[in-house]
Amino acid sequence: MSAPEFTMRQLIEAGVHYGHQAHRWNPLMAEYIHSKRNGIHIIDLTRTVPMLDAALKIVSETVAGGGSILFVGTKRQAQEPIKEAARASAQFYINQRWLGGTLTNWKTVSNSIKRLNSIDEQLETGIEGLTKKELLGMRREQAKLHASLGGIREMRGLPSMLFVIDVNKEAIAIAEAAKLGIPVAAVVDSNCPPENIDYLIPGNDDASRAIALYCDLMSRAAIAGLQQEIRERGKDLGESDEMIQQTDSMLSIESGNSKAERDSQAGIAEVQDTIPEQGPSTSSEEPPQTETSQKDEAGETPVVEEENGVKTTESVEPGGTKSNGENASPDDQT
Repeated sequence: MSAPEFTMRQLIEAGVHYGHQAHRWNPLMAEYIHSKRNGIHIIDLTRTVPMLDAALKIVSETVAGGGSILFVGTKRQAQEPIKEAARASAQFYINQRWLGGTLTNWKTVSNSIKRLNSIDEQLETGIEGLTKKELLGMRREQAKLHASLGGIREMRGLPSMLFVIDVNKEAIAIAEAAKLGIPVAAVVDSNCPPENIDYLIPGNDDASRAIALYCDLMSRAAIAGLQQEIRERGKDLGESDEMIQQTDSMLSIESGNSKAERDSQAGIAEVQDTIPEQGPSTSSEEPPQTETSQKDEAGETPVVEEENGVKTTESVEPGGTKSNGENASPDDQT
């Protein structure tokens, strides 16, 4: 998965390479320090670039897999960038004081979030019947809960990963994540301990421009993960629809074949019914009369004519006149 691109020049312009004063350094960060100038440690950006890229990739993969990222940064210069980055990437954030037990005591924190939601609903629906003192206390509680939990009020469970600015200040958050096995990606300055950090990013954690750069890159990585997740879901849905259409077409073909078979069988049966059975003929049938039949009692010779498929019998009288069975008038006889 492709992570957001950045250059070493961007890191230098943002002041990522500036560390703390040399006498405040943490010896565990020695491998990430390039040199010392004017009593200030210079961080080795050749180590920072690949490590930052690895952190961005894991953030994208986590979000693409349906996970969530919790942005944590409570220092003054990090509060606004953390909030904007989390909101831009549809993730969660804590930019005020970290409440102890936010992760390890999530059940209690969830109750506090429910309390915040109920206060918001009560203030929106109506405040009739409340005294001025009760209303003031409710609004103060709302502001306090919103400052501490406003960034995680939509979070339905523990996050999949933490992104932290300033490891020293957020030591409780990192300890809770380590206890629960939640991976942590953090910006670690020259005066911070690198323990319990799964994806370490050596760099300046005090400069506003550097913090803004970190947050922007993490936000873009999370957005890339969201886009990848949407594409994969769309592909799966498309494949399932295609399979359903193929199945329906196969079923329709099979049903059409079975119907054709049934129709052909019914047609054969009808044809067989119309064919008379061959067998010995009975003698009860009268023999057909011939056109030259014998004279009747009156001495008339019948003449058989066929008109439109219907046989009519005309008799010839002795006088040479024809009769169709009607009595001749005297005038006709003369």
